[in-house]
Amino acid sequence: MGRAHEVRKAAMEKTAAVKSKLYAKFGKEIYMAAKTGGPDPDSNLNLKRVIERAKQNQVPADVIKRNIEKTKSGIGEDYSPVRYEGYGPGGCTLIVECLTDNVNRTFGEVRSCFTKTGSSLGVQNSVSYLYKYCAYVTFSGLTEDEALEALMENECEVESLEADEDVLTVIGAPSDLDHILESLKGLGKELEFYSDSVIWLPNSYVDLDEDNMKKFKHFLAMTDQIDDVQEVYHNVNLDEE
Repeated sequence: MGRAHEVRKAAMEKTAAVKSKLYAKFGKEIYMAAKTGGPDPDSNLNLKRVIERAKQNQVPADVIKRNIEKTKSGIGEDYSPVRYEGYGPGGCTLIVECLTDNVNRTFGEVRSCFTKTGSSLGVQNSVSYLYKYCAYVTFSGLTEDEALEALMENECEVESLEADEDVLTVIGAPSDLDHILESLKGLGKELEFYSDSVIWLPNSYVDLDEDNMKKFKHFLAMTDQIDDVQEVYHNVNLDEE
């Protein structure tokens, strides 16, 4: 069938793999949110937020529904959150967050990513102290004054509010994420959210040379192939990329 057919086939397989990874990631998040807070998104704001993000990423409705139904039937996996930390290429710092039903398997797979890129897997809190664990919301549709007034009136636990042209960034207490979002949405204006989650935000960033950047990207590519990995946080400056 020729080279063109093989290229198209490879591209389709890659796209399918990316979608499968994305669906699995959101499936776990939805399942855990429904399991811990209840299957009704109207009363479970965390579940509602995860569903909204899943829809934005074009996760099919049946994937969302199936993972919520698992919690109602009592038939489902028992996932545990685990976090791995360490130093990567060029001395950058890495935090890998996972949801797993087999900690030993996940540890082995994540450790392999560190080992094969010349990185060093550390113990718990070995690098996370260099980050801020926070609610991180970026959006547009309000002025800085409008957002500040809404957050203050609703007594949100906000550490900072910054504006970059028409995009606003709110950093607040992790436990107050849903409160922050509801306060902003409560103004009744059309808002566009670019991020709305609890993250590990680095206190500072580092620049990598070409060789270490290549190793760093290889680390990201390897962790992206692990089904249990939900997020990878780092302090690498990618502005020049």
